[in-house]
Amino acid sequence: MTLTELINGLDIIETSGDLSLEIDTIVYDSRKARQGALFVCIEGFVADGHQYALQAQRQAAAAVLLQKPVENLTVPWVRVADTRRALAHVSDRFFNHPSGRMELIGLTGTKGKTTSTYMTRAILAAAGRRVGLIGTVANIIGDTVTYASRTTPESYDLQALLDDMVQQGMDSCVMEVSSQGLMLDRVHGCAYYTGAFTNLYHDHIGPREHTDMDDYLNAKLKLFSLCRNAVLNRDIPQYARVRAAVQGPCLTYGLSPDADVRAARLEKAVQDQRVGTRFDLISPWYQGEVFVGMPGRFNVTNALAAIACAGLSGASLDAVRLGLATVAVPGRVQPIPTGGPFQVIVDYAHNAASLENLLETLRDYVSGRLIVVFGNGGDRARSRRFEMGETAGRLADLTVITSDNPRTEDPDAIIRDIITGIEPTAGRYEVVPDRADAIGWAIRAAAPGDMVVIAGKGHENYQIFKDRTIHFDDAEVAAACLAALEEEDHAATDT
Repeated sequence: MTLTELINGLDIIETSGDLSLEIDTIVYDSRKARQGALFVCIEGFVADGHQYALQAQRQAAAAVLLQKPVENLTVPWVRVADTRRALAHVSDRFFNHPSGRMELIGLTGTKGKTTSTYMTRAILAAAGRRVGLIGTVANIIGDTVTYASRTTPESYDLQALLDDMVQQGMDSCVMEVSSQGLMLDRVHGCAYYTGAFTNLYHDHIGPREHTDMDDYLNAKLKLFSLCRNAVLNRDIPQYARVRAAVQGPCLTYGLSPDADVRAARLEKAVQDQRVGTRFDLISPWYQGEVFVGMPGRFNVTNALAAIACAGLSGASLDAVRLGLATVAVPGRVQPIPTGGPFQVIVDYAHNAASLENLLETLRDYVSGRLIVVFGNGGDRARSRRFEMGETAGRLADLTVITSDNPRTEDPDAIIRDIITGIEPTAGRYEVVPDRADAIGWAIRAAAPGDMVVIAGKGHENYQIFKDRTIHFDDAEVAAACLAALEEEDHAATDT
């Protein structure tokens, strides 16, 4: 595609050189500049791409897109008011508007995005759709899972990912849309079939994020200018303000009787060894009993968001039931099949508030002991260690204290801080510093009716030490421990 074709539609301040040249790639990192590339100068929080324009030129970049003058540029260049938005624009054109060639569903909000996207994907997949996913935990195309570095990729990477999905036959994509992704125009040019707003909590306020809560909310509201249909949580305090920002068709969900997609008669339930909630679904398309295989009232709300999004895409009640009953979200109350009379759960809870919510939610599903395994990350606030120790000691029947990501700190020192928090509660605890050993210890200690909760790392597949980073996945380790235990049982039976 020529540079002239790529920049068509941009508000251009000035240009220099022959704009009819061919562009075969777009880069925003000067180290990746090469012959045929358009280098886009992005002014970031840490580095300014304009400082590297001449480096890109030395590496034979074909042209430069900038928003501030750069001296001594001899390659063709185009100056615009905002290169972040321009990067999204040219990337969308370069890949021939991939979001317009599939059904794109975006979910934004402080909490619930990850779980709701996985739930939406599960329902649509149960309906026979070929669904990609983009989010905090991973990007998924068919059977290929790539762990994500940020919730919403930079605009060029996002458009490349969407194009890859189209090329591999995906007809739909469900994605998390972060406030940063909206504020920094990473999703500019995307055409969303449905945009959903889950909730808003005090978060992401800081010098490199949002100045205040109004700025945070306004960033999220940008999603509605990009979508055909809006889906809103009817139960949130900001509902009226969010609803006022929606100009097109709008569907609401929640536990409120005023919601279009709502749940009634919630009942804790266990189905196929999965803890969750059974409820009566009322929606514009169908009504009936649904089981969501993830516990907690908040996961009913997440399920309703997914039902609303999938329902707008034509998913049936059977698809809703199948998808929600079998959904698995990595590291979010993730059940690990045990084949035995006890349960194992992996969850991302890594502070006192989230651990308290998790343990209180799971307590109702346990007839025996609630056993929790956790540590704390190094190079983080020490207060978190005391607080999590106190929470575990108060709410769990047995705590196994271990390592998390110690980073540059001594793992034993972190463990001592956790013990300082747990001891005043008189809660029973064991110390097993090696995390794999701790998980194995807890699983071997589990008796019929017990639940082992492995908390803190969730979907992470690494462990960070002072001198190395290793592959480590709580779910993988737990599954391996369970398999070893089963083999031992078989061997004992055979003898």
